[in-house]
Amino acid sequence: MRNLTDSEFVPVSSRRSNRLFQRVGQSLLLMVAGAGLATAGTGALRAVQPELNQQSSTLTSTQQTAIAPVPGAEATSSSFVADIVQDAGEAVVRIDASRTVTTQLPDAFQNPFFREFFGDMPESQQRVEQGVGSGFIVSEEGTIFTNAHVVDGADTVNVTLKDGRIVEGRVVGTDSLTDVAVIDIDAENLSTIPLSDSDQLQPGEWAIAIGNPLGLDNTVTVGIVSATGRTSGQIGVSDKRIDFIQTDAAINPGNSGGPLLNERGEVIGMNTAIIQNARGIGFAIPINSVGRIADQLVANGRVDHSYIGIRMLELTAETRDAVNAQSDFNVQEEEGVLVVDVVSGSPAAAAGLQVGDVITSIGGQSVDTATAVQQQVSATAIGDPLSIELSRGGQAQTVTVRPEALPTD
Repeated sequence: MRNLTDSEFVPVSSRRSNRLFQRVGQSLLLMVAGAGLATAGTGALRAVQPELNQQSSTLTSTQQTAIAPVPGAEATSSSFVADIVQDAGEAVVRIDASRTVTTQLPDAFQNPFFREFFGDMPESQQRVEQGVGSGFIVSEEGTIFTNAHVVDGADTVNVTLKDGRIVEGRVVGTDSLTDVAVIDIDAENLSTIPLSDSDQLQPGEWAIAIGNPLGLDNTVTVGIVSATGRTSGQIGVSDKRIDFIQTDAAINPGNSGGPLLNERGEVIGMNTAIIQNARGIGFAIPINSVGRIADQLVANGRVDHSYIGIRMLELTAETRDAVNAQSDFNVQEEEGVLVVDVVSGSPAAAAGLQVGDVITSIGGQSVDTATAVQQQVSATAIGDPLSIELSRGGQAQTVTVRPEALPTD
């Protein structure tokens, strides 16, 4: 589980943007279309730690929610939640991952002065890190969905089934930008969970989380869907390129990769993140996005994300005035998305996009946020033409960019 800290933010590093954003404040939002980077205001965003690095010794109280029976439910059932847990819980697994981490010792320890007291020391040291997460089985052949940060870099992955069997897992692929991973296991008589259509999800619907928080296997918590479409920028996970479901079902470290279910026992999302010191705020990746990424991981072992290579700033009257006052820009527009940097050699550079352009429409859709631009880029296949309408020096222009695969470096 990734713990998100109360964060400060820093300006994006670019030659022209450092001075520009020092005093603009928290109303500014930058994004790298295709790279999933979002920052706002000033300060420093502390990196979230992967679950393999995280240990927690503090138990938080499990949220208790009164449940009313579903109309028409069998009289012998205590609640519809109990029925769902009995069926779906068989397909929820515990994932134990371990990896070997090599740490380089500082050069100072090789100094003769230190050798005199401590003797010869190795140039590097190794340690084994262990972590626990959750996952859920989606096929009788043994396909399991989980979070990338649960198994990223793991040397060994062991999967514990509800019936107590422990089997070795094989990581098919991971995608760090969306935090999705696929594992395969070789076992018989596997239970599976049906998947829902998360595009139809509405706030207020039931949300049931099953997983292994803090090593407490088969833990169930209940709440509702608090919101949908939360962006990575809104929740402070700037290195992710995915939207999130927000829920008040209690989620803790160890729930990562486990399912979030609806009242029919179908998976609506994959539990993935919490905000530290907040109550009733957890996040899950919509299952439609998980399935789309997982299909690519199974087919190719990797995911290629569309990328055009620009950094952007959402315009308002206030941010326009701040930009003009603190830079050599002369922005007239009060709406749109200002291009503040174009990556050299990128598709945007090849298409002729320039610093100071104000994007008003992309892919035929009017846009006024960096998130909307990024969504259109993500929805465009690599190599396909993408039309961008913009204002340059007050003159309307149209350019066509062809997204490329996001560079791995």
